[in-house]
Amino acid sequence: MTRRIEDYGMVGDLQTAALVGRDGAVDWMCLPRFDSPACFAALLGDERNGSWKLGPEGAGDCTRRRYRDGTLILETEWDLPEGRVRVIDLMPPRSEQADLVRIVEGISGQVSMTTELRLRFDYGNVVPWVTRDGGALLAVAGPDAVRVDIDAAVVMTPSGMADDFVHRARFTVGPGDRVPFVLTYHASHLAAKKPVVADEALRDTEEFWRSWVARSTYTGPWADAVHRSLITLKALTYAPTGAIVAAATTSLPEEIGGARNWDYRYCWLRDAAFTLQALIGTGFIDEARDWRAWLLRAVAGDPADLQIMYGLDGRRRLPEYTIDWLPGFEGSSPVRIGNGAAGQLQIDVWGETLDALHLAREAGLENDHEAWRLQKSLLEHLAQHWDDLDNGLWEVRGPRRAFVHSRVMAWAGFDRAVRAVEEGGLDGPVEQWRAVRDRIHADVCAYGFDAERNTFTQFYGSDGLDAALLLIGQVGFLPWDDPRVVGTVDAVQRELSEDGLLLRYDTDADDGVDGLPGDESTFLVCNFWLVDALHGIGRRDEAVALFERLLTLRNDLGLLSEEYDVRTGRHLGNTPQAFSHLGLVNSALRLGRGPTPRDIESGVTAQVAVTPAAKETA
Repeated sequence: MTRRIEDYGMVGDLQTAALVGRDGAVDWMCLPRFDSPACFAALLGDERNGSWKLGPEGAGDCTRRRYRDGTLILETEWDLPEGRVRVIDLMPPRSEQADLVRIVEGISGQVSMTTELRLRFDYGNVVPWVTRDGGALLAVAGPDAVRVDIDAAVVMTPSGMADDFVHRARFTVGPGDRVPFVLTYHASHLAAKKPVVADEALRDTEEFWRSWVARSTYTGPWADAVHRSLITLKALTYAPTGAIVAAATTSLPEEIGGARNWDYRYCWLRDAAFTLQALIGTGFIDEARDWRAWLLRAVAGDPADLQIMYGLDGRRRLPEYTIDWLPGFEGSSPVRIGNGAAGQLQIDVWGETLDALHLAREAGLENDHEAWRLQKSLLEHLAQHWDDLDNGLWEVRGPRRAFVHSRVMAWAGFDRAVRAVEEGGLDGPVEQWRAVRDRIHADVCAYGFDAERNTFTQFYGSDGLDAALLLIGQVGFLPWDDPRVVGTVDAVQRELSEDGLLLRYDTDADDGVDGLPGDESTFLVCNFWLVDALHGIGRRDEAVALFERLLTLRNDLGLLSEEYDVRTGRHLGNTPQAFSHLGLVNSALRLGRGPTPRDIESGVTAQVAVTPAAKETA
């Protein structure tokens, strides 16, 4: 059966995640980390590449599913002629080991259940050696080992090579019956630790998530959507370092059957300011502090070596390669591991890093002398290179250009530095920074603006547009009521729209900016930027209408992927996508209050509401 991307829900333990389909199958899970090889990789192939099916015998998709309120505990239910049954999936926040807990719960009648377990290490490439330890299965291959503890009433029977090395079991549940399964990962050279007790793990996990989300200070009209997005962002956090991955998956296509398939299990500097806005604006100061600390560690070193993305622990080498044994989601190949865009030059990341650190400082997060020294070093480098041609924020694989967004963000970096000296009392060559800031501003207005069409363009000399131009007002490059900003919002909305939703840019443009074959669909975070821009230029009713339409694009669990295909009504791209959920949270924060004079004057930093509680905590 063909799966859609939106058919998947996510559970996670703050170090990795598992995707569970509507049919009760775990089709994606990397162990022990988000960026580790998958032991269930059916998402990018079929069940032979690793899957764990658990559901009623002969049944297909569930009748309903939901997260328990305020948690990342997934409940999947089937209503059948013979009865009703529920499967509860969760991953306890990790202490020493990674555990996936699955509990079958009988609700009514007598329901025959089946489970099929296919463990495949190294992205579906390695069949492990499986032995028994009492009622448990032990699977080992190379560095990896998994123990699956099974309820005594369930007998797993193995098959051989001819039947694809699958372990199967059938059992029946009635009202009140509870049948637990616990999968535990450990390094193969170490002894397996005692597995968690399923019901205790359920209780503790529920308490953890509800206690966590209760810290939110958001009380606006879209609280359910905002809190689900915040839980999703927390679930995409790698707790040991505070890093937040862009998504839990790799190579989910931006076009079915196409080659725009990228590995998103890493951390982009571009997300930094948006992440801090969302976390600080909703009261999650500890998470904001951890993210800022990761950011400072990752970017430390020679400013010339600044990358656009880093690994979960801040590592820099993310070599990209393809694996040929996985056919890709619905045949969308190649499947890529690593991300070659890490080596691209994207000038905007210097500005976005400086903007994020300025935002953290304004919010009252602790600062230190070495952090400011690092920022001054970044500025020194940026002063010499802001006008270099680059690949732009969308990581295009065509020729380098003078992208307008890149230079606007370079302007923002110097603007934040000037304000840090003038308003924050820090030391630095403010006259020099002010001069560079003004030079960038004049350059962009002279060469990146099309006066005849009254819009900024994607790059100097281009006729094309770019949804990132919507951020010009947000970052304060020009005030929202400037006619050039209003004209740009109108032009982007008019020329990049598909059925009222925005593309990032025109991939078919004659200027060859894209550099890749194929097409893509509307890009969700760009539409949240449009919400913000419409609100900024005073078209609040239109902004709210678009925001509420975007909420309808979430799947039934409240999750968003990277893109949305308006022609087929399908999610596309990696999922769940942090950028999309960050956009949702930040748009809700902006729409939740009316614009102020400072909003119009100062842009994005001024628009983040820092609660008194945040100041006190920091």
